[in-house]
Amino acid sequence: MTAQIHLWSDYVCPFCLVAEELIERAIADRPDVEVVHHAHELRPRPTPTLRPEDPYLPDVWECAVYPMARHHQVPMRLPTVSPQPYTELAFLGAQYAAEQGRAHAYHRRLLTAFFREDLDIGDRAVLARLAGESGLDPAAYAAALDEPEYADRHRRALAESARMNITVVPTVVIGDRRIDGVATEGVIRQALREADAA
Repeated sequence: MTAQIHLWSDYVCPFCLVAEELIERAIADRPDVEVVHHAHELRPRPTPTLRPEDPYLPDVWECAVYPMARHHQVPMRLPTVSPQPYTELAFLGAQYAAEQGRAHAYHRRLLTAFFREDLDIGDRAVLARLAGESGLDPAAYAAALDEPEYADRHRRALAESARMNITVVPTVVIGDRRIDGVATEGVIRQALREADAA
């Protein structure tokens, strides 16, 4: 029987890349575990997004992001894209990627593109290229971004996030256990063992 890890995240959250890496390490020997990705936009339109040249982002990265990334050996750097992109389009594409069975590859590719390659993941052309690198057809992906069906699915995903009172990303749910914030490999493995035994 397949066990599931439910992960709520946003593509502009650096802690979500750390969480993604730790989950991958924790389940490296568990081919029976499926990671199910859920959308949570930290700053949906019309809320202004953050700017890396303002004091807030560099301060947060210096005090929290870089120390955590170094501790867990997850390479990343503060993106220079300014203002930071809205992630609605990326999440519309995620709905298409999930339908095509490429959700995990797509999710990871967008996180690494933003936090390791400084790419603008709010740009349609960039998104289509990343989709191609995730195993999707770039033209079909680009067309999907304008399909009302995927926008509707994304709205339902955000409504689910609100119903579950998701206020922090990453949020990880394994069985009956919910972890708000980054879960370590040990915590993930223990939660999977508890879920297996339930």
